[in-house]
Amino acid sequence: MALVYSTETGRMCPDCRQPLGDCTCKAAAKTKPAGDGNVRVSRESKGRGGKTVTLVRGLPLDADALAALGKQLRAACGSGGTAKDGVLEIQGDHCERVMAELTKLGHKPKRVGG
Repeated sequence: MALVYSTETGRMCPDCRQPLGDCTCKAAAKTKPAGDGNVRVSRESKGRGGKTVTLVRGLPLDADALAALGKQLRAACGSGGTAKDGVLEIQGDHCERVMAELTKLGHKPKRVGG
């Protein structure tokens, strides 16, 4: 018979079924790189009020390294942007410049989309 409910340990993590104090799911997710290694650079404007952004997906970096790379790319392009969910967003159409910077840094970017 499986345990259905218990007040002995308090709240439980839905993923690993451990008490929240002992849960390591969040820490493991932060340390694991989000990207798959296939660096893809694209341009997008849908859902952004007509504003164009350059997106960089697939970088095999953790959150801190991704933020640092994003800062470096934004400085090279002279524009703003952010890093969300493993995706770098750079304001404006800077695909060629971003690809050149990524190539200098040792990545192999590919242009995707139109």
